[in-house]
Amino acid sequence: MPLEAPLAPVQTRVAALNRDYKHHAAIDVLERALEDPQVGRTALVSSFGAESVVLLHMVSIVKRDTPVLFIDTRMLFEETLQYQSQLAESLDLTDIRRIRASNLELLTGDKDNLLHQSDTDACCNLRKTIPLEKALTNFDAWITGRKRFQAGSRSELEFFEDEDGKRLKVNPLAHWAPQDVQDYIINNRLPRHPLVDKGYPSIGCAPCTSPVAPGEDPRSGRWRGEDKEECGIHIVDGKIVRGPAAAQGDAA
Repeated sequence: MPLEAPLAPVQTRVAALNRDYKHHAAIDVLERALEDPQVGRTALVSSFGAESVVLLHMVSIVKRDTPVLFIDTRMLFEETLQYQSQLAESLDLTDIRRIRASNLELLTGDKDNLLHQSDTDACCNLRKTIPLEKALTNFDAWITGRKRFQAGSRSELEFFEDEDGKRLKVNPLAHWAPQDVQDYIINNRLPRHPLVDKGYPSIGCAPCTSPVAPGEDPRSGRWRGEDKEECGIHIVDGKIVRGPAAAQGDAA
């Protein structure tokens, strides 16, 4: 069996991929991520949130055995857990991996399950960032559902990103507008997250997610009242992205 060609440095591959796929559709970018040996071992990371069904459906068409990493913070809405089970079955996704902090890590870092009330960054780090980083150790790239319209920290998002030289981050829907998402869901008759109709256009953990009023930014219900746009999974130079920094060009 011939040996696979070694992967070029992440920064080199990111530049080439963004140049080659600058004017391509989301499905082309996704196929490239899942089929090109130079992208490497790739997983889809999904929250099974309000818009997650789009990429999950695309993956089910292109390569249904793609590893899907589902971060279960143990503070998710019950509706999210039910939706995850529903989509796994209806889309016939064959390799969903539930990612969690260990019982020992939670006992040490948040034994009373109240850390989110005093330090949301620390809570996200414990329940999301650290477990995901461990899970991604065996992958060369991961696919996200981030889009430019979602927040100021994402306004210059590209299809391919360099994650601190460790691996590729792939954003097939980066250039989609809100209506593109809705059209895809409608045209493919995909089930919506049950909380969407209750005023939740962006859905995270139950304690830190609130309904959004008409006219508000779709992500304004996440960590409402805090200077926080990201959970810490998406970072720049090892730092959690904040709105003001993103406005100065540090978009993740």
